Amino acid sequence: MAIPDYQTFMFPLLKFAADKQEHSLSETIDFLCSEFNITEEERNLLLPSGTQFVVDNRISWAKTYLSKAGLLESTRRGYFKISKKGLDFLQNNPSELNVKILMQFEDFKNFIKSTRNNKEEHEEQYEDKASAYYTPQEALEYGIAKINETLADDLLQRIKQCDPSFFEKLVIDLLVKMGYGGSKQEAAQVVGKAGDEGIDGIIKEDKLGLDIIYVQAKRWENVIGRPEIQKFMGALAGQKANKGIFITTSSFTKEAEDYAKGLSTKLILIDGKGLTDLMIEYNVGVSTVDTIAIKKIDSDYFNIE
Repeated sequence: MAIPDYQTFMFPLLKFAADKQEHSLSETIDFLCSEFNITEEERNLLLPSGTQFVVDNRISWAKTYLSKAGLLESTRRGYFKISKKGLDFLQNNPSELNVKILMQFEDFKNFIKSTRNNKEEHEEQYEDKASAYYTPQEALEYGIAKINETLADDLLQRIKQCDPSFFEKLVIDLLVKMGYGGSKQEAAQVVGKAGDEGIDGIIKEDKLGLDIIYVQAKRWENVIGRPEIQKFMGALAGQKANKGIFITTSSFTKEAEDYAKGLSTKLILIDGKGLTDLMIEYNVGVSTVDTIAIKKIDSDYFNIE
């Protein structure tokens, strides 16, 4: 089954706290994962940023919303329990609990109003199940992931329109940004033998030059098959190199990928998507339009002995 959305977690979370005992968030997460039969694979699924598990994020936001409505109350750092308001709510034998129901509580309504200037617009947004599925952080991260996905597509099309010499420069810039080749000048001296609309050469693995990597890059439209990888391996053997990177603007066949995985020589294949993902990550050919900082309470600051 799919991981429940954060609103689905609200009711069982409140009922879990109905024993009037103090509970930690981690204890609550373990309970709800068991309650919903969440698999190990689902439990380890991360948000696009890779900073938090999806399950943890959704349960944490469910707890936050219940707290904003006054149904839960904090007892000490990292712990909470059900409030009198929460107990009163459960005594009415509700069958469900979601954001729309929480709007009956003045504290929660004020919390929602403080996040939007137009209250009616916000309430209508939450009535749309699709827009209410993700937590605010999830919606933000998935939105950024979608922006980057579109950016990657645009980047790849732009790269394919450029001449081979520019592709040579692009690969050099990217490898240096990633920490290879020492300086840009050093990298350019050893990488840049034009051929087949790509580049071939040797580049330092680190700034000290403790090891070298053989690089081949092909600005191709056609899929790269096993024969091309075998030719590259021959080039590696000729250079007495044991590490290589094959970069292409297209993609690799499964046969080529399986062949590369079975080699004793360390060979990294980077396809068009991998190339543009790295360009975005290391800010090559892209610029930052806006920056959003997500902040949280600094618990150490308030941990006064």
